[in-house]
Amino acid sequence: MRVLFWGTPEFALPSLRAVARSGREIAAVVTRPDRPRGRGRKPAPSPVRSFAEARGYRVLTPERPRDEAFVEAVRGIAADVSVVVAYGHILSPALLDAPALGSLNVHASLLPELRGAAPINWAIARGHEVTGVTVMRMTAGMDAGPVLAREAVPIGDADTAAILSARLSELGAKVLAATLAGLEVGEVAEAEQDHAAATFAPKVNRAAARIDWTRDARSVACLIRGMDDVPGAWSVLNGRPMKLFVPEVLAGAGGANRAAGPGRVVSADSREGLAVAAGGGAVRIGEVQPAGKRRMASEAWLRGRGARGGDRFA
Repeated sequence: MRVLFWGTPEFALPSLRAVARSGREIAAVVTRPDRPRGRGRKPAPSPVRSFAEARGYRVLTPERPRDEAFVEAVRGIAADVSVVVAYGHILSPALLDAPALGSLNVHASLLPELRGAAPINWAIARGHEVTGVTVMRMTAGMDAGPVLAREAVPIGDADTAAILSARLSELGAKVLAATLAGLEVGEVAEAEQDHAAATFAPKVNRAAARIDWTRDARSVACLIRGMDDVPGAWSVLNGRPMKLFVPEVLAGAGGANRAAGPGRVVSADSREGLAVAAGGGAVRIGEVQPAGKRRMASEAWLRGRGARGGDRFA
């Protein structure tokens, strides 16, 4: 089986490794062009490109994958199947249909839940207790194709988007390998999604990551974990934005914190840490990142007179 692999970030690497370990031929790897990265903003290759080139795979980096010349190049590769894992572009029907067995996608949710660009972030931010991965056949509709395989995992109370992403990337690789093996021998059944049950997970941005302190403490904590580490949940204190991380819902934080009002600092002690009132209950913040500074433990920030009781996040 000749596989044309499409992917860009770290999340895609376990799936690419799984295809390579299976002994299937990697006909080529398609990834996004080099982008400015790091403090110096110098162009750097994607993680997938670095991995692929180190192993001698043919690598394609189209700026516009819809160009007819690129579509013809893909047809010329004559792959049996395309595998798409967090590539970063919507593929045209011509590209999806080019391989003999079509195109498969590893998606980090239990479809039809959380179709879209940021399913891991929103699974946590919306308070889901379970998520997983789905291998589906790609169609013109966004994440709407038939499901070939699916596997669920629980979301832990301390899981952040970064932690859960690492776990789901490995799970996705395992499910993909099993799916490709079944596809080769014709033992994979495809099931249409229940489109009426679909939910959506749009790209996360700075606006989505702003904390609404009028929500209950668990909702606030879920948003903070869901936006960790990029873009980072944030709020404004004394006129300056600040990112907040490592939340803990404080058990028994009731009437006193409600009286303080959402966003009020109810604890700012280097021993007790930073705690902020929500619309119901309170949240202890384990780490902070003031504007222009590094991420640090909240206790260290408080020792530098970072906040005082009665200050208000907005």
